[in-house]
Amino acid sequence: MHPVDVAALLLRVVVGGTMLAHGWNHAFGGGKIAGTSRWFASIGMRPALVHAYVATLTEIGCGVLLLLGLLTPLAAGGVLGTMLVALVTAHIKNGFFIFRPGQGYEYVLMICVVAVALAGTGGGWLSLDHAAGYPINGWWAYVVCLGAGGIGATLTLVTSWRPARPVTEPAATEPAAAA
Repeated sequence: MHPVDVAALLLRVVVGGTMLAHGWNHAFGGGKIAGTSRWFASIGMRPALVHAYVATLTEIGCGVLLLLGLLTPLAAGGVLGTMLVALVTAHIKNGFFIFRPGQGYEYVLMICVVAVALAGTGGGWLSLDHAAGYPINGWWAYVVCLGAGGIGATLTLVTSWRPARPVTEPAATEPAAAA
């Protein structure tokens, strides 16, 4: 087994497991889908319930696909798209570091970059992609991942993200001069 195959396996297990757990938490943790929907509404995603289900199913589905090493570039694209939407809607305004109020974007950025890198390496020797005889990797895998993730995120943001506009106070007026 080649060291790249080990790297692909490690990345698939960590990213796939993380996305599966994240999606599972959206569906079955704390506030469940209703809580996820309320949070999506609070960051401007419309219709929030639809996006709660789509994000949850994407995270669970892509997590499972990555764990199996099946359709790896497409699964990595799903992770990329979901994380790009999270980056824009919830994290970028808070700065880089995750420990900042509102959570910065370092964690989300890392998942985005790792997903793209994983797409390029492919699932590796210990994957269903390899077992099925279609180990997709290299430039076409990057195109699939960046295309699916980038186009999906862009369409989601353009059609469905309606953040609240900041409230601005009217300019103070000067009192009228005494005559």
